Amino acid sequence: MNNIFNFSIVSSFLGLWITTHVPEGFELILGFILIFTFGMIHGSNDLLIVNKLLKNIKHYSKLILLTAYLLIVSAAILIFYWVPALAMFLFILFSAYHFGEQHWDHRFSKSNTIRKSIFYFSFGMFILYVLFAFNDASVKLIVYEITGYEIIHLYSQLILVILGSSVGIILITEYFAKRLVIEVILKELFTLVVLAIIFSSSSLIWGFSIYFILWHSIPSLIEQITFIYGDTKTTSTLKYCKAALPYWIISLVGMVILYVIFSSEKQFYSLFFAFIAAVTFPHAIVMLRMFSKKKAQS
Repeated sequence: MNNIFNFSIVSSFLGLWITTHVPEGFELILGFILIFTFGMIHGSNDLLIVNKLLKNIKHYSKLILLTAYLLIVSAAILIFYWVPALAMFLFILFSAYHFGEQHWDHRFSKSNTIRKSIFYFSFGMFILYVLFAFNDASVKLIVYEITGYEIIHLYSQLILVILGSSVGIILITEYFAKRLVIEVILKELFTLVVLAIIFSSSSLIWGFSIYFILWHSIPSLIEQITFIYGDTKTTSTLKYCKAALPYWIISLVGMVILYVIFSSEKQFYSLFFAFIAAVTFPHAIVMLRMFSKKKAQS
């Protein structure tokens, strides 16, 4: 994990360097390229993970599994189309928990389940809200484009104080219970400082891309490859990418189809977040089951 941390830190500062040396338009394009490659690939093998989870169950239909997965994705897209405010709210909640779980699950194996869940959500939402706070105008514009509602205040300071207090109290509790060492806590606080510096210096999409790819997607890919194949050797990584390729292509084609069908009545950000949300909902559920399975095996 130290290698991943070092890679993420160095790459984050490279992203910060890019922010100060390239136009925002290029930054935006590069951010979307990263999201549509590494970001989408890390969520493309959900069905392979589910098959691994169900390997000891003798009778289950892969067709029914695929159908259920597609129904969840389709339902999410329809909710985003019909009730965009609700869909966006749920998307942020699911994403916050999922980000926190991915970042901390390997540290919280012995903690109380309720406390752990509160911490995952608070930590993930804290990161998102730091990003929102530094990009207040962009967030309000995107929310308006997607939902049609104009937000006057994000209440960033109040919400960050509440979330930060929740994270801090649980970290202190875990430290005194001897389930976390001070080195881990200080390293993660340093991570938050690094992310805050990047978010304060970059656009909304570029800041999100740096966090989403370097701090979430790549660590998640490593976790998934290890869970499916038992290691992260080159052969295992290539197997993972080969298995993910068809689903990744289908996802890209689906995004293009959505854009062609709805481009006349929806802004690009609306379609982009609708599609990302559609694949986030089932992915977050699959990863939750994966982490639970890993705990049961440890």
